[in-house]
Amino acid sequence: MAKDDAIAIGRRIRKFREEKGINAAQLARDAQISRSYLSELENGAGNHRRPSAQVLYAIGKALGVSMSDLLGRPMILEPTTKPPAALLKLAEEDKLNQSDIDMLSSIKFRGDAPKSVERWRFIYQAIRNSSGMDPPRRG
Repeated sequence: MAKDDAIAIGRRIRKFREEKGINAAQLARDAQISRSYLSELENGAGNHRRPSAQVLYAIGKALGVSMSDLLGRPMILEPTTKPPAALLKLAEEDKLNQSDIDMLSSIKFRGDAPKSVERWRFIYQAIRNSSGMDPPRRG
């Protein structure tokens, strides 16, 4: 990631924080990150790397904005392609809802979607675990 991208993310975080009228200490507490890390993000200091998805999610949630707002990218509202067969099989086996299927459909690793039901399940469970969502119910 370019240094300029990291700086732009930090500027957007600060802009949304100031628009919401909260100080950096409160945002850091609400997002459960350190105040110094938030300062590095907002000021483009440190190693200039993009924060993890988990950190962006926590900051976005605390600010009431989406991760795409923080990244400065348009939100994709509809899947651009048909879900892969292995994902559809997982959806059927684990009774996934449509929004989870749509979210998973956008995942690519090195340009390709996962090929097996097991890999899709691993990714889905990892996302659920990292976001604090309830565990999936299996039929």
